Order: sequence, then C-alpha cells, then structure tokens
Amino acid sequence: MRRSTPPATTHRRRRPRVRRAGVAVAVLGLGLGLVAAAIGGEGDGPRDAVRVRAAQGEPPLDPAQFSATVDNPLFPMSKLHFTRMRGSERDRESGRRISLRGRMRRLPATTRVNGFPVTVVQDDEFEGGRLAEHTLDYFAQDQAGNVWYFGERIDNYEDGRVVGHEGQWLAGRRGARPGLFMPAHPALGDTFQQERAPGVAEDRSTVVALGVRVTTPARVFRGCIKTKDFSPLDRTTEFKFYCPGVGIAREIESPGTKFDVVSFG
Repeated sequence: MRRSTPPATTHRRRRPRVRRAGVAVAVLGLGLGLVAAAIGGEGDGPRDAVRVRAAQGEPPLDPAQFSATVDNPLFPMSKLHFTRMRGSERDRESGRRISLRGRMRRLPATTRVNGFPVTVVQDDEFEGGRLAEHTLDYFAQDQAGNVWYFGERIDNYEDGRVVGHEGQWLAGRRGARPGLFMPAHPALGDTFQQERAPGVAEDRSTVVALGVRVTTPARVFRGCIKTKDFSPLDRTTEFKFYCPGVGIAREIESPGTKFDVVSFG
C-alpha cells in the first residue's frame, strides 16, 4: 500500500487519526466485544459499524470466522487480477513534477498470517520510471463482509537496489494486530484503524463522503466513498476514493499528489 512519508533512504513512502473514547459493540455475530476506536469523529456511525481499539485485553479474533476470499464491493481483491494507476507529484527539493505509476495484482496462491487465511496482493510502485517499492499485502474477510489487513512485506528500492524495509509489519509479530481495512457497510463519520503495528504503522481512516462520483482514465465510477487517512506517526493526511468493482480508484496526497486508476481487470 502506498506510503505518504519519506523514509531516510528513499524519495518517498506512503501510509496508513486523533481519537475519542469509544464504547463496546457486538461485532457482526462473531461474539467479540471489540471496542470503538473513533478518532476525531463527529459522531457515532451505525451500531453494526465495526471499529477496533488498540488497547490491551480485547478478545482475540477467530481464524475460523475468516476467509481468504475478499469480495467486499469496495475492495474486491479476489475478483480482480490487477489494477494499474498513474499520477504525479511535485518533488519537495527541486519543485519538478515526478511521474508515479502503480501496479497491483492478486497472486494466485493464498497463505496464512498468524493462523488466518489471507489473500496476497503484490503492489509495485514506480517513481520517474524506476521501481521505488515492492510490497506484498495480506488481506482477509470475515463472515459479515468486513475486510481486515494482516500486514505487509516491503522492499524499498533506490537505483535498482533494495535499501530498506521501512513500514513492514505482520499481525502476530511484535505486538501487531489485524486492522479493519474496509467495513462491510461504511457509514459517514465511521473511523477505523487499518494498521495496528505500534510505532511502525498506525494508519487510521475516516469516511468523509458517500455516494461520490469519480472520473478516471479507466472509467466513471459511481457510488464511491471518500476517506480521510491520517498517520499519527508522521502527522500526514491523504484522501482515498474506494469505488465498487475496483477498490481504490483515486488517491490524493498533500501537497500536489494525485494517483488515478487507469486500467483494471
């Protein structure tokens, strides 16, 4: 997944919000009393919206309630073979525009992370025509249709060489836990923690608009949602547009970075 903060050794990195106290909710018939992590929200979403807290002591998730088939309409990775994205950003030092290109593809083989069945998505990102980041992302879906994020393996590149693995994390290691990536029924104001690796990756996402129309080189999408993503580790914000049938159709970062889907299938 795209990073929004530059590491020490590469030009850029992406990724991933301020929180108010939440209340316990029953989670989707799983019988798990996960607690809300509503961060900076303007009110409560519907009662069936899942939010995840990072506090200690929450009941563990049950791998038997999860599947590697990820077909949530707003993130249907198991129904896609690939997506390609293009965009540009302004270099912070020189001020010139740099071309960006992304290529995501679902790998045919599934695997397990911390005992959970997950689908694997390979995400390669190019800056100025050169590979900048190679990532394997791990996702699973629960029985209610919520998509969970189980971590990522990252290779950061510079001049054709691997120079680091910044932001890499896996659920079950070093205190990291699965994060809620996309609720089954996102509602306006819902806030959820997508990444739960303390001190490494802590992205949080808030739904800020529903029923959005997004025009991209690939096609015009309707019924999309817009999220505001915040990384508390580096205090950066970006906006994403999730659309039925494709998942992420647009990303906008500050300042001056736009990334649109150009093809998928």
